[in-house]
Amino acid sequence: MSAADPDAALFAPIENPRPGFYAIVGLLMAGTAFGVYCWSRQLRMGLGETGLAMPVSWGFYVTNFVFFIGISHAGTLISAILRISQAEWRRPITRLAEFITVAVLAVGGLQIIVDMGRPDRLLNVIWYGRYQSPLLWDATSITAYLTASSIYLYVPMIPDIAMLRDRGTSPKFFYEVLAMGWRGTARQKRILSRAISILAVMVIPIAVSVHTVVAFVFSMTLQPGWHSTVFGPYFVVGAIFSGIAALLLAMIAFRWAYGLHAYLKEVHFNYLGILLLIMSLLWFYFTFVEYLTTYYGGEPDELAVFFQKWTGPYAVYFWAMGVCNFLIPVLILSFRRSIPAVGIASVFVLIGMWLERFVIIVPTLSRPRLPELATGHYLPSWLEWGELFGSFCMFALIYVLFTRLFPIVSIWEIREGREEGLHDVESRLKSYLPDYAESGATGDRS
Repeated sequence: MSAADPDAALFAPIENPRPGFYAIVGLLMAGTAFGVYCWSRQLRMGLGETGLAMPVSWGFYVTNFVFFIGISHAGTLISAILRISQAEWRRPITRLAEFITVAVLAVGGLQIIVDMGRPDRLLNVIWYGRYQSPLLWDATSITAYLTASSIYLYVPMIPDIAMLRDRGTSPKFFYEVLAMGWRGTARQKRILSRAISILAVMVIPIAVSVHTVVAFVFSMTLQPGWHSTVFGPYFVVGAIFSGIAALLLAMIAFRWAYGLHAYLKEVHFNYLGILLLIMSLLWFYFTFVEYLTTYYGGEPDELAVFFQKWTGPYAVYFWAMGVCNFLIPVLILSFRRSIPAVGIASVFVLIGMWLERFVIIVPTLSRPRLPELATGHYLPSWLEWGELFGSFCMFALIYVLFTRLFPIVSIWEIREGREEGLHDVESRLKSYLPDYAESGATGDRS
């Protein structure tokens, strides 16, 4: 960081990428290509190449879908809530969070196409869709969420894109088009501030509704283990939980890779670590309520699924979920919230939340109530493992390529914080705290 340009480190990944950048992109492209190969083989050979079969017709693919859609809550909810509450520490992390939403929504939506033996039939949702089906609610809400999140990502980027245009960064025409004539006038700044505020208010209910609707795909059925009124808030809490963990890992990765230590500080990891701890406790509460009411009700079909998870063939996944989502994060974050500690807790949370989706989906399907269908046990094939690996590589690749084109930390927000944020915080503090003259006068009257 030089005296002439205090934010040179934020432009460096775009204008002077490190040699290791291309090596990482190459590795991620290879991983993505392997996932595409697995899917192409599945298209040629059919779904019989996977572990999917009756009665377990959903497996890794739908688990991945729910998992990725859940992570998308990291961007809109965290960024929007922090913007509305005027939390000044939000400035270096908003764009990191907002792009997670767009990237994982794209990857998560692809999981449904991968899950279909005939992807061309996806168009039937458009041509013959019926809104009596929660599946169509899902498609509609995710499309609306992706659209709103993309706009919410792009609008605050306009001033930074204009900076790249003015610096002559290549491709110059690309930045000239996206900057939309931004000159930083007082009128443009007022319009931008108003637009961001409106979008922040809009995306919060959209984000909450999306994972609620994802939960409806399960809870609107009469399947044991799924037909639950708590699934809506349970899924939303789990989504925020996994989203915070994903954001923390992204922050750690880019802090190290791009040398952003001056921007992503210990305080940011401490605050998000506290939030992760709170969400872990909330997740445990909802999980406890869900399984307590199932056990206490004693309905035979429900108990069959219940014991599949607690003591049956899926017990390892169930108890690993509890350890990863509750025991380890609470033990770590209650005593330490350093960057390494928060990173370790986040890794376990992401593993645990993926297992949670798996535990919700597969045990229920493996216990059909129709006598014509035998009880099944799901074992994923190497194709499904390959597609899972390729999906994570695709998400990372999209994210890394984004940082090659746009600043991963909002430069104009950082500069605004230096120039105006300190004064605004001081003014707000003065409005919160009692004035000495007023408090003294009150004391005299009493």
